[in-house]
Amino acid sequence: MTFPTIKLPQRALMLAQGVISTPKASYFSLPILIALTAFMAISEAPGISRDWTINQNPVALDSGDIRDGKCSTRKGFFTTCSAHLNYAYNGQTYDKDVEIMFVDIHAGDYDTNLVISGDHPELATLSLGLDMLWNRIITLAVFVALLGGACIAMIFQILRIWRVRGQLRQAAQLEPVPVEITAFQRRGKRLMISYADKIEGRKTGRAAHTRFEPGQEPLLVGESGGKAVALAVWHENAALPVLLDSRLERVDMTAQERTEALAPVTAELGGHTPELIVKGKKGPSIFARLARVVLVILLIIAGIFGYWVWYVTSAGSQFTSPGMDINNMMPAPLNRWGCDQLKKRFGDQRAPFSCTASDYTSWK
Repeated sequence: MTFPTIKLPQRALMLAQGVISTPKASYFSLPILIALTAFMAISEAPGISRDWTINQNPVALDSGDIRDGKCSTRKGFFTTCSAHLNYAYNGQTYDKDVEIMFVDIHAGDYDTNLVISGDHPELATLSLGLDMLWNRIITLAVFVALLGGACIAMIFQILRIWRVRGQLRQAAQLEPVPVEITAFQRRGKRLMISYADKIEGRKTGRAAHTRFEPGQEPLLVGESGGKAVALAVWHENAALPVLLDSRLERVDMTAQERTEALAPVTAELGGHTPELIVKGKKGPSIFARLARVVLVILLIIAGIFGYWVWYVTSAGSQFTSPGMDINNMMPAPLNRWGCDQLKKRFGDQRAPFSCTASDYTSWK
C-alpha cells in the first residue's frame, strides 16, 4: 500500500529540538522495577543459598521446636511460609527465623519438620523449604529475569532516545517515511503520540514517542489495518524516525518550501483529511476467547502430566528437576504410584524429596 508523501528540499535540514520524547512513566517505572528486582534477589537468595547448603547433608531433628509457623497464599499460586525455629545440637542451642517463598497450587495445611545441616549445624530450615528448593530457585530466576529484563529494556530505550536527541542537533538530509500511529492521548491541549515505522513491510518497527504542542497535529496521510498513518522523516544519522506536524513547522524551511512540500499531499487527499483514530478490529466472541484459554490450559496440563509420566517411568535420575516438584504436587494416589515407579528403579539409592519418609532420606 502506498501513501501520499512530500518532497523536501535536497539539502541538509534542521529539525526542531524535543521532537523525540521519553514517556514520563519510564522515569517512574524504572526505579520501581529496579527496587523490586533488588528486593526479590536480596530477600530470597540468602534463604535459597542456606537451604542449598543444608540439602547437601540434611539432618532431621525430632527434638526441634517449630513456633509461629504459618503459610499464606497470594493470587492462588505464590505461597510464603515463615516460622521460628528453636533447637539444640551437640550441646549448642540455636534460635532461627525462617521464611520461604514458592509457587504451589496446594490447598490446605503443610506438614514439615526441622532440618539442619550436618556440616553447619547453625544453618536450619523447614523440610518444606528443601522439598520446594528447585521450585524456589526457578521462581526466583524467573522473577529476576523478567524484572531485570524489563529494567534493561527500559534503560536501553531511555539511552537510545538521549542518543537520538543528540544526533538530531545536526542538520542532515531527511527522507519521508509513513509510520503507524500505535497510540495517542490528549492531555489538555497537548497531544502525546506513539508511533512505529512498520508500514513498509515491517511487522514490528522501531517505536518512538513525541509530543505536539497546542495547535499542532500530525501530518496524517491515510489508514492501514484500522490505524492512522502519518508521515515522519528519517534523519540520516538518527536511529528513530521523527513524526512531522501538519504544517511542517518541525522542519527548518521557508514558508514557500513548506507550501511546495505539502502540495502533493493536499492534492492527493483532495481535502479529505484522515482522522486521528486508532480503530480496533472486531475480536473473537467471549466464548471463543474462553475456549482458547481452556485449550491452552489443557495443553499445559497435558504437557506437565506427560513430563511427570516420563520422569517417574523413564528419567535417568530420581533427582531430575522439575520432575520432583511436579510429583510432589500430584494428588496422593498419583504421587504414591509415581514413587512406586521410581522406587523400582532407584530403591537402593536416596529417595527424592517427593517420595521421602519422615527421616527425609529413605523411601516412604
